[in-house]
Formats: sequence, structure tokens, C-alpha cells
Amino acid sequence: MKDIPLDLSRLRAEDSARAIRLLHQVREAALAGERPPVAPRPVIDASWKRMIRLGISPDQSYGETFLDREELEHRRRTTALGDVMRTLGGTFAEMAEASPQIMVVTDDEGRVLWRQGSAGVRRLAGGIRLEEGAAWGEHATGTNAIGTALAVRRPVRVHSAEHFVRSLQSWTCAAAPVHDPRDGRLLGVVDVSGPATGFHPTTLALVNSMVRLAESELRERQRRSVERLRSVSAPILCRVGGRALAVDVHGWTAAVTGMPPVDRVALPKSLRAGRTWLPSLGTCAVEPLPGGWLVRLEEEDGRDPPAASRVVLDLSRPRRWSVTVSGPAGSWAQELTPRHAELLYVLALHRDGRTAAELAADVFGDPSRAVTVRAEMSRVRRHLSGVLAHRPYRFSDEVEVEVVAPQGPLDPLPHSTAPAVLSARRTPAG
Repeated sequence: MKDIPLDLSRLRAEDSARAIRLLHQVREAALAGERPPVAPRPVIDASWKRMIRLGISPDQSYGETFLDREELEHRRRTTALGDVMRTLGGTFAEMAEASPQIMVVTDDEGRVLWRQGSAGVRRLAGGIRLEEGAAWGEHATGTNAIGTALAVRRPVRVHSAEHFVRSLQSWTCAAAPVHDPRDGRLLGVVDVSGPATGFHPTTLALVNSMVRLAESELRERQRRSVERLRSVSAPILCRVGGRALAVDVHGWTAAVTGMPPVDRVALPKSLRAGRTWLPSLGTCAVEPLPGGWLVRLEEEDGRDPPAASRVVLDLSRPRRWSVTVSGPAGSWAQELTPRHAELLYVLALHRDGRTAAELAADVFGDPSRAVTVRAEMSRVRRHLSGVLAHRPYRFSDEVEVEVVAPQGPLDPLPHSTAPAVLSARRTPAG
């Protein structure tokens, strides 16, 4: 087997038919456990292995489960992606003139919320259930650009026989995840798909450009929102005694008084008005403002604040990982990115701690990436400073740590390729 994976972007247009035949040979050999003539691309090889582990059949039929109209409209109304559909649609309209393709926008579960394209391409897409309300996560449809981009959190192209399910192999798709610049949360995926015969290697780059435009528009909307909140909160903060700050609903600071400024405060997802505990600030009184919150810090009485005593790392829901910190002052929860979930999982496995180089080897398989790990751990500790220590990185000794794993056959973080996570799967519990 050749060591260099098949890279379709290097092939000339006239080689397309030969490339598709080769892809079919690679796929059939790989799924049969035989030596393929050329190595599949790493992202595809890893996805195929996930599909086998999840029990997905390559011969399965199209999924028939769709969101009902009410649920579909609810998801459209409650996602920030709706704010950038005009930008995405306008950019795609310029692309669509060159080839028969369809643009699909999904939520973070891979459910199709919108699609755009000519009537002819939409009819073709209906033949593979690439329709509004359909599920296109890997668990539902196997290896495909939408589901695989959600799984690996980066842009992905899936061409012809790289699809795990045979019935999708006459299509090519390119997808990229969209993140909310306000909190880094994954919003969904933008995908451009079409018949495999119309494959063009620049499609993925064009999809990336569309996503960057969308994220830029969301960032500008946030800037204007913070400016409005600053105007509203400035006269209020002038009358507030003590330490206080005004933050938007995502925790970004608009104005501050009586304390050093901070860029952002980590807020629990279910924040409500009243007395609450925030890890970075302590006990606070929270009041609503138009477009955000007024957060007033309670003055300390000379005693040390009560320490957190328990951490629950919840990995039970696919792509919906979270950490909850509890203590005498209350509890607080934070959703996790895939990378932060991996890092905290590794630290839960190694209570004695890990150096930056060890964590780099654990997560990336490369101890030289310690600088990247330090940057990521700095972001994690910004939210969990009360329970995470460093030098080495570890959960504090007095903190009880529980990992909630998925029920059934799934492993924790089933889409992770981190060496430490893969090793934990091979090691029997207990």
C-alpha cells in the first residue's frame, strides 16, 4: 500500500473517472479489512472506523426521520445562523452559476435547517433525503461532509466512494463548521453538495470563505450589541456603589466600575436574576439589563470564599459535553468544546497531574505542541480556576471528580482521535 493518501485536489479534471474507480477499490478493501491500493485520507479513514464501531451499515437506506414543521421553525428562530442566511445565500448564488450544486445549512446536530439551489438540483437532493429537517450527522447517515465536519470540528470534503453508505456515492460534498464568535459555540455546518461528476477541488475553499463571511457578520453584530449595552449601562454604573460590571448575555464586558476591567465573565447557561456564584468573581447579585446583565460583586467579609468540592464531567451526550462545579456556595455549569472535553477527561484519568508536554502527547500525539496546550488550558482555567491547578495541570486534591460516560455501546468522546482517549478505550474499566 502506498504511504501517501489519495488527494483528489491534486488530480486533473480528466482523471476524475479514474479517481472514482480507485476510491471504490480503496473503500471496499478497507471495509473488508484488506490492504487497499492507496491509503484513504486520514480524516476519511478515521470516520470509516467510527462508523464500524457505531454499527452503521454501508448498505443502509436513507433515513426517514424528519423534524416536524413546528420543531424545524423553532430551530430556525433560535439559532444565530438565521441572522446570516442572506449573506450565505448571496455568496452561494454566485457559486451556483458555475455548476449544479445545492447549499445546505444545518444546526449543530446535523439537522438540515435551510437549503438553496436550483429546482433540478433540489429534486436530485431529495432523492438522497438531503432535505429540510433531515438528519445528516454521522450516526444517521455515515461518513459525509456534514456529519464528519461536525465530528472533527473542521472543514471536510467527502467525494464519491469516500461516503460510507453506498447510496450516497454518486455525490460529492464539502462542509465547514460555523462557530459563534461570541462564545465559540458550534452553531452548525454550511455544506455545498452536488453530483460527483461535477466535483471541483476548489469547492471546499469556497465553502470556507462563506463561513468566514458569516462569522465576520456575527462578530460585527456582537460589537454593535455591546456598544448599545455600554450606552444603556454607563449611567447605571455611575450610581452603583462598590464593584460592578455590565455584561452581555454571553458574558462579554460592556462597562465596569470599582474593579479592574475584564474581557469576559464565564456565565452559566441558565443564569437568572438574583444572588448567584460565578467562579471568576465569587458571590454576585445579578440584575437584567436590555441585552445583558448588571453584575454586582458582594463585598468580602475577610473570610475565604467557600471552595468548590465536586466536579462532574458529563460526556454522556454526543457533542454536548459539559462540566458542573459544585460547592457550599452553589453550583455552576459550562458547556465544553471537543478539545476542552478531551483535556479535562485526560486530567480526570490522571489525578496526579500532567505537564504541558505530556498533555500535548496525550491529545495531539506530539509533545512539542506544549505551547498549544498551555493556550487551551489557560482558556479552561479561566472558567475553572477554583478547581484546576497547574505545574503540573491537575484537578485540585480536595475536589471530587466524576466522569459521566454514555450509556450503551458508545465510549466517552467517541469521535476523538487523541492518543490518551484511544488508550482509555482499550483499557478495561477497573
